[in-house]
Amino acid sequence: MAEFKSGFVTLVGRTNVGKSTLLNLLVGEKVAAIANKVQTTRTAIRGIVNRENSQIIFTDTPGIHKPKHKLNETMNETSFASIPDADVILFLIEATSEDIGKGDRMILEKIKEAKRKTILIINKIDLVKREKLLKLIDIYSKAYDFEAVIPISATNVKYKEIILEEIEKNLKEGPAYYDTEEYTDQTMRQLAEETIREKALKLLQDEVPHGIYVEVEKMKLRKNKNNEEIYDIEATIYCLRESHKGIIIGKNGEMLKRIGRAARIDMEENFGVKINLKTWVKVKEDWIDNQSIVNKFKLQ
Repeated sequence: MAEFKSGFVTLVGRTNVGKSTLLNLLVGEKVAAIANKVQTTRTAIRGIVNRENSQIIFTDTPGIHKPKHKLNETMNETSFASIPDADVILFLIEATSEDIGKGDRMILEKIKEAKRKTILIINKIDLVKREKLLKLIDIYSKAYDFEAVIPISATNVKYKEIILEEIEKNLKEGPAYYDTEEYTDQTMRQLAEETIREKALKLLQDEVPHGIYVEVEKMKLRKNKNNEEIYDIEATIYCLRESHKGIIIGKNGEMLKRIGRAARIDMEENFGVKINLKTWVKVKEDWIDNQSIVNKFKLQ
């Protein structure tokens, strides 16, 4: 019988390279918020893949970027702190890169320091010609001795098995750290907060989304009169300015209703129960520089 392997795999890369999309593809469940905006992931999010002969625990980290606030600094710290603890690193870059950029070079230096087994994932290959891709593979292969280089499109399921097999090859024998039924170590409360924030990111204007965070104040399971289970969830969306509050609520409360509706549908699908969701919007100025709030986003 084949030996059972297990290990921790960290996804690192600059903002918006597709780490969360890839994590959700590999796990086969939605564990990370995805929006077509930079810095969607703020905390280290874990996803678990159970295979016949292995358990792979993925950590999706915030994208590396130039910090402007305490929140940004914490996000970068979280990403870099997860590198030395990984058994295998998935380093994501974009196929459209001409060379090793400043952010990617910084990540590469941290990988070299940690001397970790690393698989280079080149995402968004549908956007470039073959010659350009081969040139980029050559540049990176000279910079570090990667275990493998895998060009992919993170939205295409055909790459899932290729990546998982390559990871499994590089893991050591070990136990299953989590129950084989689990696919994330995030609590339902965290998943609810992430879902609401993701919908807000997708629906709101550019200047508002990164100035928000979501807090679930109440989450209670009950049975309705038809004896069906239903979750009562009450959440507050905090924003930085009074003008942002108006945008989030929208004319006659329409925008807030849209965010709530989209989040409820997603949660019902993910949690497998009916959701009764109530949301409020409050202003909390300069929370992104408030250490006690920002600490929530640190690597646990």
